[in-house]
Amino acid sequence: MALDNLQGRVAWIFDEENYDVDLIVGVKNMKITDINELAGLAMQEYDPEFAKVIRKGDVIVGGANFGYGHPHYPSLRAMRHLGIAGIIAESFSPGFWRGEISMGTPLVSCPGILGAVSRWDEVVVDWAGGTVTNRTNGKVLAFEPLASADRIMLETGGLVPYLKSQMQTANA
Repeated sequence: MALDNLQGRVAWIFDEENYDVDLIVGVKNMKITDINELAGLAMQEYDPEFAKVIRKGDVIVGGANFGYGHPHYPSLRAMRHLGIAGIIAESFSPGFWRGEISMGTPLVSCPGILGAVSRWDEVVVDWAGGTVTNRTNGKVLAFEPLASADRIMLETGGLVPYLKSQMQTANA
C-alpha cells in the first residue's frame, strides 16, 4: 500500500520553537471529550475564524521541536476533525511524533520549511520523491524520510488499524 501525497493549503504556521500543541484548544479544555466542542475551541486564541476558513486537506506548519510538552491528543483530534490532513515542521518532539503517528496523522520533518512557506500557500508532500513543494512560490525542499515502521503505521491509518491488519494476517 502506498502513502497518498499530502496536498493542501498551509492553514497556519506555528513558528515558535518548542510549541506546545495543548495551546491549540487551551490547556483548560484538555478534558473535553466531545469532538465538536473541541473543534469549536480550536485556534480561538489565534484566529477566531479558523474553523470557517480551513478546508479538508489543509496542513499546518511548525517550527523546531513542534509538539513539545506532554503528548495530549485533544488538540490534534480537533484539528483532524476540522480537516487538517497533516503537519510539516522543522522537527518534532519525540513523544509528539510517536503519539501522532500512532493516531495516523502524517508528520513531515522538513528542515527549512518555515522559510519556504506563507499562510495559504499550496503545498504538496511527495512521499515517494521525498520532497515538499510549495506550488505557490515554486520552492522545493527535501524532507527526512520516514522510518519503515512509521510509514507502515501511516499507510494502515494508525496503530489500531495496523494491529488489526496484523491480527488478520496472523489468523489467515
